[in-house]
Amino acid sequence: MQQIYHSSSPEETEKIAEKFAETLKGGEVIAFKGGLGMGKTCFVRGLARGLGFNGETYSPTFALMNEYIGGRLSVYHFDMYRIDGWEDLYSTGYFDYRESGGVLAVEWSENIEGALEKDTIFITFERTDDNSRIITVSKEG
Repeated sequence: MQQIYHSSSPEETEKIAEKFAETLKGGEVIAFKGGLGMGKTCFVRGLARGLGFNGETYSPTFALMNEYIGGRLSVYHFDMYRIDGWEDLYSTGYFDYRESGGVLAVEWSENIEGALEKDTIFITFERTDDNSRIITVSKEG
């Protein structure tokens, strides 16, 4: 499965994510790929809103993980930028949250590729200009 979206603004990225949220059933791991400022947190904001969360969403850079609870599905938003090895990964609670039935949204997933399961959904961001992005959603199997 592969879907390609074109976004020309943060608001459009959020709307793409809101629509994508309708396809989720719970238990999914979404692995984001893309550099700084590419729209990963914007996508998670739209994802959480699309799942019925009405509160604030923000980058988990310093907290490592933020919980967005109260919608149709909970969203557990991880930032794996500073994760370096299995011990660090275990300390985030990642494996416990995988069993929660919520949706795990994982920024900097490149740092935990060995821990991602076969059915992980990958969302890749490519910059086409200052505001525009190509967003590719793919899943094996």
